[in-house]
Amino acid sequence: MGGISIWQLLIVVLIVVLLFGTKKLRGMGSDLGSAVKGFKKAMSDEDQDKKDADFEQQKLADKKEQAEPQNEQDKAKDKDRV
Repeated sequence: MGGISIWQLLIVVLIVVLLFGTKKLRGMGSDLGSAVKGFKKAMSDEDQDKKDADFEQQKLADKKEQAEPQNEQDKAKDKDRV
């Protein structure tokens, strides 16, 4: 009891084909495929943008770390001058 048998599934598929026709179903299938492809591309672009943003933040942090020791050396030179 419950569940869908193979015969019921075949009858539903037959009714759908009769209602829409194979040409329209093929068009809907290709539209669905291109939509999925576009979605995947957008998701991979978003991931790439995140990676790029993380890389930029890391570069800025590295530059800041490199600048801090120079600032400390400058402070030490200023103290020596006084």
